[in-house]
Amino acid sequence: MLKQIPVDERPRERLMQKGPAALSSIELLAILLGTGTQKRSVLDLASDLLGHFGSLEKLAEASLPELQAVPGIGEAKAVQLQAAFTLWRRTLAATAEKPVIDSPLTAFAYIQQDIQNEKTEVLGVMLRDVRRTLVHKEIVARGTLDQVIMHPREVFCSAIRHRAHSVIVVHNHPSGDPTPSDKDVEITSMLRAAGQVIGIPLVDHLIVGKSRFFSFRERGIMCSPEGY
Repeated sequence: MLKQIPVDERPRERLMQKGPAALSSIELLAILLGTGTQKRSVLDLASDLLGHFGSLEKLAEASLPELQAVPGIGEAKAVQLQAAFTLWRRTLAATAEKPVIDSPLTAFAYIQQDIQNEKTEVLGVMLRDVRRTLVHKEIVARGTLDQVIMHPREVFCSAIRHRAHSVIVVHNHPSGDPTPSDKDVEITSMLRAAGQVIGIPLVDHLIVGKSRFFSFRERGIMCSPEGY
């Protein structure tokens, strides 16, 4: 057990004395976990966890049920791990070079992986600054197999919070067919009008299917395709 390890060799104490770079991945995981079980020390539990998934990359992508499938990892520890890895991913995203979204194709390229494999309809926003640089993207609403509520509140609340200059709305069709419905056309018109009132223009509405998309802007449904 961890109590049998000399104090200056325990992960937390080693980090305080030598810094995090001196610790192994197992030791850092042990600090995140905090405690072990009656039968396994926290270091053993960390080793079990890393061995179960095979790599830190796969561990970082694990769902809560997948984490809890490892003996000794309960709900609280699974939540701690997922929270830590999510913060890590957000840090990477925040420090990465921001892309310029200047066409329906570039918008699709940066949102495709986020929503095309969703089993239900989701609503996402891509927010840009005055230079058309992507400053933020997120899923703002989730719906059913064939419907998601696209209320201006969800779309423009995020845009206002991030001080966006313009917004691109994105939602998926789990069927794989990105053809817009009459409701999609109606909602796009409503969102465009709301953007004009608020002063944050709706640049486009993308519907994402399986490896293809429909752009309202590109098809000239909402306005001229020039000046994306």
